[in-house]
Order: sequence, then structure tokens, then C-alpha cells
Amino acid sequence: MKRPALAAKLALMLALTLTGTDQGFAQFGGPPPGSPGPARDIAPIDLTGQWVSIVTEDWRFRMVTPPRGDYPGLPLNAEARAVAEAWDPEQDDANREACKAYGGGGIMRMPTRLRIEWVDASTLQIRTDAGRQTRTLQFSDTPSREGEGGWQGVSVAEWEVQGRSGNGTLEVVTTGMRDGYFRKNGVPYSENAVVTEYYDLLVQHDGSEWLAVLSILDDPTYFTQPIVTSTNFRREEDRSGWEPTDCRVD
Repeated sequence: MKRPALAAKLALMLALTLTGTDQGFAQFGGPPPGSPGPARDIAPIDLTGQWVSIVTEDWRFRMVTPPRGDYPGLPLNAEARAVAEAWDPEQDDANREACKAYGGGGIMRMPTRLRIEWVDASTLQIRTDAGRQTRTLQFSDTPSREGEGGWQGVSVAEWEVQGRSGNGTLEVVTTGMRDGYFRKNGVPYSENAVVTEYYDLLVQHDGSEWLAVLSILDDPTYFTQPIVTSTNFRREEDRSGWEPTDCRVD
């Protein structure tokens, strides 16, 4: 496993421990390293289905819109602070930019449900009920740039399979997003931002399944260092909770 992915997995394990979940878990197995075939066929973990975000940290920044200027602990430079201080939700709404907080740099931190499914053998899709967003993850050395300049940008994915056991992590790198908000109160990221994510599937002793997503948002335009977050989702067998809503500035 690559060193960043190993660090990500350790951080994800720690995150689940701190949120009070069962520390004992097992991961699904998969094919041995180097197995040929389309991404869907060689997937070491099954991420498909419906997931609900479990918000146990940063509650006041994720469940409600914090006031202007409330961004403690974030590594913002002077330019970013100026942008955040100028945040005007009514103007965003008037400019039809209510989705600025629902782009690829912020959507996974929303209190949302995800529906993950394969579109074809090399394309995994993530839909959110918050903001009705769609992320397209391409397993390709020559990905389509069709999403470039949009809220979700262009996401390139690959499986990282660990040793003979076949346990795996999904790594996703997203570029080409339009500028948006990391938090709904105007904390910005630019069109130069890069999001690197590691998706891990954790199965606890009681049979519940958790999706842990470690995200690294790197944007030298606005940040003095990358912002690292770990976000947890629990699998839902009942899909009745799916309630798509439009982007909102409040």
C-alpha cells in the first residue's frame, strides 16, 4: 500500500474509535493484487448501496450554517479570510450560486445520504440527496474531462489492494472543480483545489457496515496547508430515508 493510503487507514481507524463505534471490525476480502479486469469486476470492497452520514464531530459547522467569520482552526491565508468575510448568502442566491457549498470540496461533509452504484464496468457514481449532486468516479488512465469546470470536477479513481488478503481502499483524486465553499459560511476553495480521498469499508461485529472517507483538500490559493477530514457513513438497508433537496445558502 502507498504510504499516504496507509496513513489514511490509520487515521480512519482512529476516527471510528473516537466516535464511539465498536473498535473490532473486519474488512471484506477481494482479489489478489494485480488481478486483470474492469474496476467493477476486481473491486476488493463493495461500496454500492445507500449510506447516511453520521455527524459526530464539527456538528456546529456541518448541521447548521455557522455565522460569517466563524472558522477556527482552519489554515486560511489572508486572501481566504477576505473572501470568507465578504460572504453574502443572499447575493449567492441571487446569482444562482446556492450550490457553492455542495461542490466536490465540501459535499461529503454535508449531512446527506449517498447512493453509490456502478454506471458501467469502469465508472462508479455517487449521488447525494443534499443538493441533488452527482459525482462520477472514473477508473481510467485517460478520463473524460466532461465535468471540468462544474461543481464536482473530474474524479479519477483506483483500487489499492493490500497484500495477499486482498483488503482494499478506494483512492479518488478530484481536480477541475469550479470555485466553491469548504463550509457553508463562505470558507472558500479555488478552481485550483485538489481533493484526494480514501474510501474504506468497515464491518463491525454486530454486522453493521460503515463507510469511512478520509479527505485531503489541497489549495495553495487559499490554504497555508491542506485540510484533512474524516467522515463516516453507515449503510442503510431501507431506502425510505432518501429525500433529495435543492442546494440552499442557509
